[in-house]
Amino acid sequence: MARVLFVCLGNICRSPTAHGVFEAQVRAAGMADRVTVDSAGTGAWHVGRPPDGRTRRVALQRGYDLSHLRARQVCAADFYAFDYLLAMDEDNLAALRAMRPDDSQVELRLFLDYAQDLREREVPDPYYGGAGGFERVFDLVERAAAGLLAHLRQAGA
Repeated sequence: MARVLFVCLGNICRSPTAHGVFEAQVRAAGMADRVTVDSAGTGAWHVGRPPDGRTRRVALQRGYDLSHLRARQVCAADFYAFDYLLAMDEDNLAALRAMRPDDSQVELRLFLDYAQDLREREVPDPYYGGAGGFERVFDLVERAAAGLLAHLRQAGA
């Protein structure tokens, strides 16, 4: 069993995108009984809210349904409940490292580390930009999700 938590700042754009895309890839691969997927934010501004409307719109255009997702904040229990906490950018990775309890064994990484062929290391925050930013997030996330799925298969999940 592998347990994956995707993390961004507010949990309404990037991490729910990763959550929905990876969840769909896991289902399509027949691994839903072996991989648990969730998402959260390091901040609490949007707790309880669905993903940003622009994120949901692009998701539906690409065949992903994010309507069941609601924003939540990372909590101490996440460092024990998950095997992987995957941050969308360096700032959120640093926040996770600062929050991590000393005895936690969770793997903290940037999500795009799993997209070996990309030059980018961070998923850019599309919140204050135009529609193209949301499309770019999905492009990056789909590639990294495929790499993560391959990694989990290789690890025996």
